[in-house]
Amino acid sequence: MPAWRGSADAIEITVRVTPRASRDVLAAGTADHFAARLAARPVEGAANTALVALVAKQFGVSRRAVTLLAGETSRLKRLAITGDVAMLEQIARSLYGMGHDG
Repeated sequence: MPAWRGSADAIEITVRVTPRASRDVLAAGTADHFAARLAARPVEGAANTALVALVAKQFGVSRRAVTLLAGETSRLKRLAITGDVAMLEQIARSLYGMGHDG
């Protein structure tokens, strides 16, 4: 799966998480996933909560619009972001630059 793909009312993104970073950052990763560095530790869902908050902030949506679909205990996670799909895809593209095509 590419780093993101759109559907009728959401986009799904794949994110590789690195916990215990100095600050929270969401950036381009590989063609297959975004890269997130989180200050939170991977204990009792803290990193997942921090990831949802970071993705919501980066994509300009509420935390309620971001859902963890897969990877609850894995470094590689898949999330759905509901909202204006065209706008969400534009934000995803801007994180990668023009070279990535979702």
